[in-house]
Formats: sequence, structure tokens, C-alpha cells
Amino acid sequence: MDTTALVSLIAGLVLLVAGAEILVRGASRIAVLLHISPLIIGLTIVAYGTSAPEMAVSIQSNFAGEAAISIGNVVGSNIVNVLLILGISSAVIPLIVDQQLVRLDVPIMIGVSILLPFLAMDGSLGKLDGLLLFVGAVVYTIFLFCSGREEEVDLDAAEGTSRSLRPWVSNIVLVLVGMVMLTIGSDWLVAGAITIAEAIGVSNLVIGLTVVALGTSLPELVTSVVASMKGERDMAVGNVIGSNIFNILAVLGVASLLAPSGIEVSPAALNFDIPVMIAVAIACLPIFFSGNVISRWEGWLFLAYYAAYTTYLILDATNHDALPIFSRMLGGFVIPLTVITLATISWRARRHPK
Repeated sequence: MDTTALVSLIAGLVLLVAGAEILVRGASRIAVLLHISPLIIGLTIVAYGTSAPEMAVSIQSNFAGEAAISIGNVVGSNIVNVLLILGISSAVIPLIVDQQLVRLDVPIMIGVSILLPFLAMDGSLGKLDGLLLFVGAVVYTIFLFCSGREEEVDLDAAEGTSRSLRPWVSNIVLVLVGMVMLTIGSDWLVAGAITIAEAIGVSNLVIGLTVVALGTSLPELVTSVVASMKGERDMAVGNVIGSNIFNILAVLGVASLLAPSGIEVSPAALNFDIPVMIAVAIACLPIFFSGNVISRWEGWLFLAYYAAYTTYLILDATNHDALPIFSRMLGGFVIPLTVITLATISWRARRHPK
């Protein structure tokens, strides 16, 4: 394997994580200056900031002629966000789920996830598809900001912060520095991932779904875990849900608009990975409204499914002899058992609402 490619991949990941952390720090402080509620901060400023790596990687990979990494990165990141990030966060501390997430944001996440394969039925996301997705991102963001302003604001404090330019300037600088680091990091990451994919014979789609998706989801992971440990559980869950919505609407929307010939969506992504993303999104709903808490055992269930999903990708990419047995085990036992469990949770939650 080319050592330079490996160094490029690792350096790109480091720059992405560091840049996202700086961007989120500045953006979060700006949100506080604007008096936006913690949940809305998680759904917008923090979610969009931590999704900036996905945006940068998708745009860079499209101009590099590697659309499989672009779509794989977004779909894989959404799967990672729910199964791995929510799994780890809730395994550490059970997460409280706000009613707004159950009633509005999770259904929106499910809706845009289902919309994606319909737009890509012709094998690509063209400029018209990209425009539709991007407009959806703008409308969703405006709605959240309009509905999420804190009702009780200290007017004297608000006037004081508005008169002082220093916090605004310093935080805007942080955002700009974070964006520059993200741009450079995404360029290095895509270059390294493409070289490694060619060297080991693994498809670019699988690289996008695993290595790149996990790497660009590290900001969400760190943010959600730290937020949950600090007691900001609304922000931890809102970060994941907001990132998933942003990834589909804004990341794929902008990438489709900027790509010279749109984003090609492979049959493998349409037939397997996107349906998995939809199933993961739908699985959130019964778990989220079961007492409005994601318990530790539900977090471990998410982690077990992430392990199973990653194992399937590796077995499939390497044409391993164990793939048929593993597939039958998932399809005949694990998935039906999970469906029954989720249905039971939903039934009990409806019969005995808390």
C-alpha cells in the first residue's frame, strides 16, 4: 500500500476533526448570542457544523470523478450517526428525547430518507434533484430558527452583546478557520481513500460507506458523547437527527448542483445501502417515543447492528465464504427479532404513555 496515501488519509481525518471542532465552537457561541434554544442549536448550528466534513468530502469527490464516495459517504454517515453515535452516547448515559424530535424532526428524517431513492431511481441525482433537496434544507432551517427562538430573553443582555463586536468577530473567525481546515482535510482524505481503494481492490462505494463515513462522522461522535456526559442530552440527540437531515438535503443537494454531470447512484447503493439507511431511520421512531428515553440496552442494540452492518460490508467486499451464512442469519433471525421487539415497544408505549 502507498504510504503517502495512508498519511494523506490520516492527516485528512485529523484536519477534518480539528476543523469541525473549531467551526462548531464558533458556531455554537454565535447561536448563543442569537438566543437560540439548546435543541435548535443541536439540530442546526452543531449538526450543520459537524456535517461540514460530509459536505466537503462529497463536493471534492464529485469533482475528482468519484461519485460513489460522495453518495456512500452520506448514506454511510447517516447509518453511522444513528447506530454508532447514538449507540455509544446512550450506552454511556441514557438520552432524553424531546417531544419535538418525536413529532417533527424524526418523521422529517424518515421522509427525506425515503425521498432519496425516488429521486435516484434513474441512477443519478441531477441538478433539478439537487435544487429540490437544497430548497428543502433552506425551508427546514428557516422554520427551525423561526420556531426556536427563546421566548424569555434578557433584553439588557441582548443589547449588551449586540453592542459588542468582539465576540461576534472572534467567533466568525473561528468558523472561517474551521472551514479552511475542513476544505484542506477533505481534499487529502478523498485523495488517500481513492488510492487505498484501488490498491486493495475494494470498491469506492464500500470505502465511502465505512472508512470515509466513519472518519467524517467523528465530529458528530465526539460532540454527542461530550454533550451527553455534560448533561446536554437534547443537543446530543439533536446533533444526530439534524446531521442526518442536513446530509441528505444540503450535502447531496449542493453536491448535485455543483457536480458537472450530477451524482451517479450505483445499483448497490439503491438496492442495499439506502434501504438500510431508511430502515435505521424508521427504527428510531419507536425507540424514541418509548418513554422519550433512549435506554442503555437500546444503545447496545444500535451498536450490535452497526457491527453486523460493517461485518456484512467486509464479507461482501471480500467475497468471503461466510457471507451466505451471515446473510441468512440476519434475514431469518436477527432482523425479524428486532422488528418484533420494536413493535412491542411501540405497542407498550401507546398503551401505557408516560
